[in-house]
Amino acid sequence: MPDTRKFNSVPNIAAPNIAANVAGIQSPNPFWLASAPPTNCGEQIMRAFDAGWGGAVWKTIGEPIVNVSSRYSSIDWNGQRMMGLNNIELISDRPIEVNLREIAQVKKLYPKNAVIASLMVESTREAWHAIVKQSEDAGADGLELNFGCPHGMSERGMGSAVGQVPEYAEMITSWVKEVASTPVLVKLTPNITDIRAVARAAKRGGADGLSAINTINSITGIDLDTFVPRPNVDGASSHGGYCGPAVKPIALNLVQQVMSDPASMLPLSGIGGIGTWRDAAEFLLLGCSSVQVCTAAMHFGYRIVEDMIDGLQNWMSEKGFATIEDFRGLSLPRVNEWKHLNLNYKIVAHIHEDKCIGCDLCYTACWDGAHQCIHLDRVSGPVDGHVEVHSKPPDVVARSRAEITVTPIPKLDHLDRSQRLPNATPLARIPRVDETECVGCNLCSLVCPVEECITMERIDLGLPPQSWEQRTASQATAAVTNVGAD
Repeated sequence: MPDTRKFNSVPNIAAPNIAANVAGIQSPNPFWLASAPPTNCGEQIMRAFDAGWGGAVWKTIGEPIVNVSSRYSSIDWNGQRMMGLNNIELISDRPIEVNLREIAQVKKLYPKNAVIASLMVESTREAWHAIVKQSEDAGADGLELNFGCPHGMSERGMGSAVGQVPEYAEMITSWVKEVASTPVLVKLTPNITDIRAVARAAKRGGADGLSAINTINSITGIDLDTFVPRPNVDGASSHGGYCGPAVKPIALNLVQQVMSDPASMLPLSGIGGIGTWRDAAEFLLLGCSSVQVCTAAMHFGYRIVEDMIDGLQNWMSEKGFATIEDFRGLSLPRVNEWKHLNLNYKIVAHIHEDKCIGCDLCYTACWDGAHQCIHLDRVSGPVDGHVEVHSKPPDVVARSRAEITVTPIPKLDHLDRSQRLPNATPLARIPRVDETECVGCNLCSLVCPVEECITMERIDLGLPPQSWEQRTASQATAAVTNVGAD
């Protein structure tokens, strides 16, 4: 069904209301801390609330365990530390009664902030009934059933061992709902073929909402000196849970799958690589009612929420959104199956020469990784002591891709010095896009280091929109017609 909501482009004078409501769990803003080390104890959560966080999911409570040392490893990328974080830490190793006592203390001091108890116990009705009653008696605003932990606890029949079997997830959810009086969220594992199967099972079991995604099974790397995978625990390691910015695209896709499926769709708290207000807005646009943050808080501290709140409110004001509900889920109708995409939509790369720095990255990417549509048969060079850009040098004729493949242009930086002016700057190659060959893949714009140097421009083909299904149907009709004519 098409989304009929409308919004104004005129900014609101009053600050937008960013209060969140997830299946009845209310918070002053949609930014929650996920169940993880940043929510390990009451003192931490109170400092987080002071910083501005709207809610917190307590680090998973269950029968005390013993954690190992060390527990983390990470993937760094292009100068950014912890692009992906791997952990082999288990649930809270603090006594249940200590966690429950601190939940009560936090709720007494911060009644308007959401405190959600994350729970994981053995798969018996009695164990789940007991932990639910204890958590609610402590004052938790809601419960999150941890069916997603991929390491350690799954080996004991908990965590993802439950979340990977729809029947188990439905059964335990129904046990919890037998006694729960607060909203129940089921946390989904991404380590499954179809996340919707477990979401549907949770819904059948009576879940009030969902949270997704939990961490992804991973081994982040091997120490090439010791041959031990990281993190090293006395000469050995184990697979762990992967999170951080690297997992955001996976999380967005899985959230979209759940929220686009009527059989699994429930109020959802989005998790996975969220570190900025922009990340949060993307999850909200795919239907989430709140977002949960872990790695970014571990990396940069609780105060990152200040920019998240300001950024989200400023963006909402610019777009004319007064509340989160004004735009929540707006992107869902825009995610289609490939077969429904318009085959007659055509874009081509346009290179803005005044911004080009002559790095040739677009040329290399196009020739080695794409469709050989960018050519370097135009040059800029010194003219009367100045650099002049030539739209096409007189001795260069625009050639087709096939011709250039056979007779490539020589490397201009290897020209004989006699062809250059004294002390002149070297000749620079100016890339040219052959629009007849360009398929609009936009790889060149992705590798270009200069903002807006390469833009993708639409070419009007003068054709109506046509999907793959429509094209194949018309081709089949034409084939039948031709056979009849014969």
